[in-house]
This record gives sequence, structure tokens and C-alpha cells, in this order.
Amino acid sequence: MLTAHTADNGVVFYRSALLSAAGAAHGFSTRIGGVSHPPFDSLNLGNPNGCATQDPGDHIQENYARFAAAIGIGSRPILRVHQMHGPAVARVVSGSEFDFAQKADAIVTTDPSRAVSVRIADCVPILISTPGASAVAVVHAGWRGIIRNVLAAAVAALVEIDPNRSRAESLIAAIGPCIGPARFEVGPEVLDEFAAAFGPDAPFVRRDDGKGMVDLPASARLRLLACGLPPGNIDGTDCCTYSDREHFFSHRRDHGITGRMAAIIAPATI
Repeated sequence: MLTAHTADNGVVFYRSALLSAAGAAHGFSTRIGGVSHPPFDSLNLGNPNGCATQDPGDHIQENYARFAAAIGIGSRPILRVHQMHGPAVARVVSGSEFDFAQKADAIVTTDPSRAVSVRIADCVPILISTPGASAVAVVHAGWRGIIRNVLAAAVAALVEIDPNRSRAESLIAAIGPCIGPARFEVGPEVLDEFAAAFGPDAPFVRRDDGKGMVDLPASARLRLLACGLPPGNIDGTDCCTYSDREHFFSHRRDHGITGRMAAIIAPATI
């Protein structure tokens, strides 16, 4: 299981012992330890789309600096993409500029001088590393990303760029805090997509009215297992972003007027 840590600067975050043992600097943020004011209190790492209420950019920048210090990535630039709920994977080329505007939901890198990140507020954040953290990936997976199998795309890209030629069976992954199965209600059309994607193993419960509850973290785990990762190489947590207002932002709970958490990872330094 992921474990919670409180840094000297007051930032509370979650870390995976498996990823730490591999040598990857990483963390899943909470909402605790930043400078933002309500409704973005306090470690807000992004603004909601299409919402008139916004957090000042200097607050977000300071929060990123605090989170980076807490998880030990120092002053390394943090790379992000324009998340689209799809299967596209962005690749970081060492020594080249990175296009922050590119549309993707996963980033892979072997560049130890930079870190990669996704933002979340109910969707599933996943961090993946090779055994020695020579290559790492960060993935944003909402239900659409799960259905479109962004995790398989990320795993394939990670294996492809790894200079040590790791196999999928040796990768390590951590599934971070997201909306839990007791809170993620969806309509019958979404349940049908999960049934088509996962068959009899589809992780949902359908009610008599046709709606039902989907287990997003279990779905992510099933996708990783299908890629070849052993069960013992997948870390996780039972934290629910919707239920735990004290520690997490939640787009669904707060009707869109809320902040963002982030998941960040960087390759091991040489």
C-alpha cells in the first residue's frame, strides 16, 4: 500500500515503497501544505476548466515548488501535457524542448534532469518505473482512458525507450488516490463499455435501474496485469478522493469548483 508522508515544509503526500526501492523520486499530492485560499485550499496544483473561479497562478507555482521539495526532485523542471482522456503518450527527448501544449494522457522519459506529471481530481493517477528507474512513466486515466487503454500504450512506450531494455514483466507501478468504487456512479452506456472491455471480469456493479458503480482503481490494476506486470509489482491505496474532503480535491463532489492534485515521477539520477 502507498503510505502517507508529511514533509518538513508541511506538504502531505503519498509514496510507494516499490517505486522508492527502484530509485524513482516520486509522489502523489494531497491538498495539504500549500498557499491557496478556498475553494482551492491549500496545495492546489491546477485550475478547473470552464470555471469563472480560478486560483492565482503564483499560488499554483509556489505549491508546485513546495511539492517538488517535499518529494525530493529539487529544481528539476516538471513537464505536463494537455490531458484529453485518450491513449496518446508523449515522449521526452533528452536535450530537446518539451511541448506542454501537446495532447496526451501519459508521458514517458529517460531524462533524469526533468520530472513528468499529470493532474487529477478524481481520475486515476498511475506512476510506472523500470527496475532501476532508468525510464519512468506517468499516466492520467479517467474512465475513458481506461476503456481506450492508455496504460497499455504507456507500458509499450516505456519498454520501447528504456535503454536497459526492460520487459513489461519487470516494471513497477503505483496506482494513486482517486474516486473510489462506492462513489463513482455511471450510466448504463458506460457500464456497457466496461463490460465490452473487460468481459466477465468487468469491475462494476449494475443496479436494477441500469446505473451502477465502477471500480476505477481495480480497472487500472486489471489493465496493468494484462500488460504483464506481476501482482506483486503493483502498489495501490484505498484512499477515495470524493469521500476524503480533508485530504483531497474532488471534481465530482465539489461540482467542478475545486483544485487539482498531481502525480510526479523522475528517473533515477546517474
